[in-house]
Amino acid sequence: MGTSPKDQLRQRLLAARRAVTADVQVSEAAALAEHAAGLAAGRTVCAYVPVGTEPGSLELVEALQASAARVLLPVVRHDDGGAPAPLYWAQYRRDGLVSAGYGLLEPAPPWLPTDAVADAAVILVPALAVDRAGVRLGRGAGFYDRTLPSAAPSALLVAVVRDDELVEQLPAEPHDVRMTHALTPNRGLVELRRSGRTGPGMTHAT
Repeated sequence: MGTSPKDQLRQRLLAARRAVTADVQVSEAAALAEHAAGLAAGRTVCAYVPVGTEPGSLELVEALQASAARVLLPVVRHDDGGAPAPLYWAQYRRDGLVSAGYGLLEPAPPWLPTDAVADAAVILVPALAVDRAGVRLGRGAGFYDRTLPSAAPSALLVAVVRDDELVEQLPAEPHDVRMTHALTPNRGLVELRRSGRTGPGMTHAT
């Protein structure tokens, strides 16, 4: 069985991230934290702790914490059959993070049910890329695809990506939950179109 076009795209994007130097990663993480400061002032925000080469840092979470009413972090779950399930959530405490599967840092219990995401005014979502119509390419497990339908209709859904990972077009599927914004190191918060357009290819945005 051959590798699907989406998996090939994931592999290219992950390879490009691995090629980024440590200095650039630190600089971009600092820029993302600066852009995130005040993004959810006085409101609930859902965030996550980046792992590996994902853009961002724990400092971004701290920047949100400084002004948000509360910051919720995700907890990965599986159903009884071992399939990905909607995420649980817990309030962020820097001294309350524990190692979890997939190399993640997650909050320790007590946890909130998956519908806690409905309280968030802003939801930061990990992504390998996002296009101008809001189509997001994740790692393929589907945790956020199962969770985001429970978000409030007014919530900002923000894909956190490097600048060249904001592209013109990505392959779209019916179950995709469209992002409303991208957050990048140099462009800051970028509003997306969320059109119904789909297509087979990907070209870089200008």
